[in-house]
Amino acid sequence: MNRNRALAGLLAALAAACLPVPALAADAKSGTDAPKASAGQISRGRYMLMVGSCNDCHTAGFAASDGKVPEKDWLLGGGPLGFRGPWGTTYAPNLRASMTKMAEGEWIEYAKALKTRPPMPWFNLNHWSDADLRAFYQYVKQLGPAGESTTNYVPPDKEPPMPYVQWLMAPASAASGKK
Repeated sequence: MNRNRALAGLLAALAAACLPVPALAADAKSGTDAPKASAGQISRGRYMLMVGSCNDCHTAGFAASDGKVPEKDWLLGGGPLGFRGPWGTTYAPNLRASMTKMAEGEWIEYAKALKTRPPMPWFNLNHWSDADLRAFYQYVKQLGPAGESTTNYVPPDKEPPMPYVQWLMAPASAASGKK
């Protein structure tokens, strides 16, 4: 009888282990998130931010100050600095304001499908692993949703407000070394 009871307990435990955990099985579009992130996941997200050079554009004054911007002010957007080229003028958005409006699964789908204007290296972000995107999301989320949206895109035929960096594009033949 004890043997049957032990076998029944083992089968019940195995069955329970195969059931989805509600927080992890939540639909990405439902607005629910995964369980609270671990310290390791937050640390990995911060690492992805650093090696991805996200602060260079998405944190006002970061590059100009040699990275001496307090962490509490990271990812609030690039400020008024625009990047102007043949595509128009783009501004680095406030990632904290935009990402905290998304569920984790929505962020992953967004990051994998993102195609945007320069200078954002979206083609690199598209290749981040799901685990790295989750860690980055959790890192940004723990910073809090501080700040406001940044300046909107300005089409190429319109003059943007100062300041902006003017990008000059070499013809494709010059870039490839062909004449």
